Amino acid sequence: MPSIDILLAGIVNGLAAGAVYVLVAVGLTLIYGVLHIVNFAHGSLLMLAMYATYFLFAKAGVDPYAALPIVAGGAFALGYALYRGVIGRFAHGKDENILLITLGLSIALDNLALFLFTGDTQTIDVAHAQRMVEFGPLFLPRAKVIAFAAALAICAALGLWMARSDTGKAIRAVAKERQGARLVGIDVDHVFAVSYGIGIACLGAAACLLMPSFYVSPSSGHAFVLIAFTTVVLGGMGSFPGALAGGFAIGVIESLGGLLLGEQLGQIGISLAFILVLLLRPTGLFGARR
Repeated sequence: MPSIDILLAGIVNGLAAGAVYVLVAVGLTLIYGVLHIVNFAHGSLLMLAMYATYFLFAKAGVDPYAALPIVAGGAFALGYALYRGVIGRFAHGKDENILLITLGLSIALDNLALFLFTGDTQTIDVAHAQRMVEFGPLFLPRAKVIAFAAALAICAALGLWMARSDTGKAIRAVAKERQGARLVGIDVDHVFAVSYGIGIACLGAAACLLMPSFYVSPSSGHAFVLIAFTTVVLGGMGSFPGALAGGFAIGVIESLGGLLLGEQLGQIGISLAFILVLLLRPTGLFGARR
């Protein structure tokens, strides 16, 4: 049995890792909450954002943290354009069509990345991200501390914007009752596109926070999107507080599972927690019955 200090370090590391999971899951839950569909292209779009961060650093020398507004803004524009030009145009108002279109986008983007970038993994060597930060008896990588703080700040800013801005209120109205929103003059298709764009912008921010301590390859988004799906279902589909709680819970479970069972078996804890929550509360921790 690990000592108390080691367990505490595992919990803190899990919370730090969970912050990025939260950011990825918030984008997914926003898209589900408004469009009521699961975005199968989520992992592939995260991978593209990670490549954008990598090339900004490799070709232009832009620090990944400084690149966050650039990559997040570009991701929003890409998400908005994808919905307006592809998803919304060819879905014909049917949710099942959106599922198939996003699945097709995922396959196309993965293969395009493999063709353009090959299957080699790419990393970013940022010296300041490798330094350690001391918290009492604990030492944490600076990259994880920055990711934790930035992810919480982004989620708080997004939540405040959703609650206070006119566009945020329109998004919440469409998520609650899209037909009623049309009747009061809200451009529902525009709100759908904005919501999809914001969801992808969250991936752009997550990519910038991940790259100093992770790698990118054409398949690197898949690992994160599986955790994001688990996080969203664990917290409750369409629930922002659920995505927040679920992301931190998954991070801690993954970290402690790695400590107690080893790195190869650490992921089992996530699956067990997922199954347990579905058995005891099928709607998730914060989900509401429809």
